[in-house]
Amino acid sequence: MRLAELSERTGVAVATLKYYRREELLHPGTTLSRTQADYDETHVERVRLVRALSEVGGLSLAKVAKVLEIITTSGQDWMAVLEAAQRTLAPEGAAIPDPTAATPGDGAPHTSRALAWVQSRGWQVDLQDPFIDELERAWQACDHAAIGLTPTSLDRYADHVEGIAQVDVDSVPADPEGAVRQVILGTVLIDPVLVALRRLAQQHVSVSRAQSS
Repeated sequence: MRLAELSERTGVAVATLKYYRREELLHPGTTLSRTQADYDETHVERVRLVRALSEVGGLSLAKVAKVLEIITTSGQDWMAVLEAAQRTLAPEGAAIPDPTAATPGDGAPHTSRALAWVQSRGWQVDLQDPFIDELERAWQACDHAAIGLTPTSLDRYADHVEGIAQVDVDSVPADPEGAVRQVILGTVLIDPVLVALRRLAQQHVSVSRAQSS
């Protein structure tokens, strides 16, 4: 198919497809002439994937490019892929403060509630993982909004999140290529599903309680 047909099949403007091609988000088609190329179903799938990652997953095109690089690199262990996927999703420049570092002005060691909670929870994670820092930032935001997020309530959330993580890990296929794709796309695209489910579950629980009271 020509570029115009690829545009029609995917609902993406020709100009945008040309941009994807320049930024190597879309792999080259088969060259027919100096100005024409032929595209196939792999290009349709790639364009839809880019749109899903950017529009549903909320990733910038720069991060989409990183995700595609991970997906198309062969011979990777799926645990390494999971780590790469999570690093890709971490905010730019995110880093957990060193818990042994002195806080400027008071000479005392800097501590992170999130880091302490993760350690008390017994989770086997990298203690320098940037998502620990993200948890700390989110926890502080809850404090500022007087949400009242305590270690106990965080434990209750974590009990359920571990179940979700179990589903995630169980869904990873045995074949390396399938594992790469599942880990990356599952990490990015299931998050919006979980957000929608949480909103629906909140309605369900609220209505159920109101009806039983």
